[in-house]
Amino acid sequence: MTNALPLPDFTHERVEVITGRRSGLFVAVALHSSVLGSALGGARLWTYPSWTDALGDALRLSAAMTLKNAAAGLDAGGGKSVIGLPEGTVLDADRRRAAFLDLGDAVESLGGLYRTAEDVGSTTDDMLVVSERTAHVVGLPDSVGGSGEPAGPTSLGVYASLVATLERAVGTSDVAGRRITIAGLGQVGSRLAERLTSEHAALTVTDVNPAKRALAADLGAAWVEPSEAHLVPADVFVPAGIGGVLTDDVIDALDARAVCGPANNPLAERSGADRLAQRGILYAPDFVVNAGGVIYLDGVAKQRGTMDEIMGRVAGIGDTIRRVYDEAEARRVTPLAAAEGLAAERLAVGARSSALV
Repeated sequence: MTNALPLPDFTHERVEVITGRRSGLFVAVALHSSVLGSALGGARLWTYPSWTDALGDALRLSAAMTLKNAAAGLDAGGGKSVIGLPEGTVLDADRRRAAFLDLGDAVESLGGLYRTAEDVGSTTDDMLVVSERTAHVVGLPDSVGGSGEPAGPTSLGVYASLVATLERAVGTSDVAGRRITIAGLGQVGSRLAERLTSEHAALTVTDVNPAKRALAADLGAAWVEPSEAHLVPADVFVPAGIGGVLTDDVIDALDARAVCGPANNPLAERSGADRLAQRGILYAPDFVVNAGGVIYLDGVAKQRGTMDEIMGRVAGIGDTIRRVYDEAEARRVTPLAAAEGLAAERLAVGARSSALV
């Protein structure tokens, strides 16, 4: 799922690693922080070269969730769970169900300090299976009264961030005619592409799955091979697929005025933020941009207002990005450092009180 990303410093509160007694699969639940409340983060089902790669993904992603939830203003800590599939593994329906029952047991073992949800490779129906073993799960299917798929709210937050980024990078919030490259046409990337097409952006798209060319054709968007996406002249480059795509070589060749996308951990190295700044490329930190899903899931689970009010908070991610850019300019730091500072301020306040379970 990622391109050999470095591990974060180990500051996690608790990490549960098990071999699922039903599925025989590797399952990790990483609780990074409960300073601001019960941690919230999705369950990823993915194929990894080894169990250590799966564990590393859980550690990285859970640490990022702490930043994401704090910067989003949620009373929620950071956590993540991963079900790791050995290469070549194909799950039948029975073993898939077994894997998510195993995950439910692992989540339950944390006693409410972590809530899971769907993520890459998992679905709302999988979360319904998890709910058979624990109550600490959100994002159940609409059919059972749950909040459903969060990709729509995530896409809305990305769009709001992109508009704010265009304002800062090119001086206008109007996407019509703007050159935008989307690298990754999953649930979020495809929704964003459809909206940008409806607003007459000059769209270039790509995905590692060549079948996605059909969507490009339907949208009238230009298609490019994944390895060449960063070379296409663009106002905004939108990483919406795998992590670690912004390596030093890619950054040095990137032909864009700004980077703003939903992919988790798009920087192969943290120093990539400085490298982008040195090239004059504006960078919207991923953990702010892609927070729409958790804002939605947390708001619905805790009944924090009407649906319109919750979606209004999702759209407010654009204002958070504007604040990040203002802070970065005022402090003469990168937007990444400014966003981390925003999250650290909330965490520092939360650390003076007990966790909210």
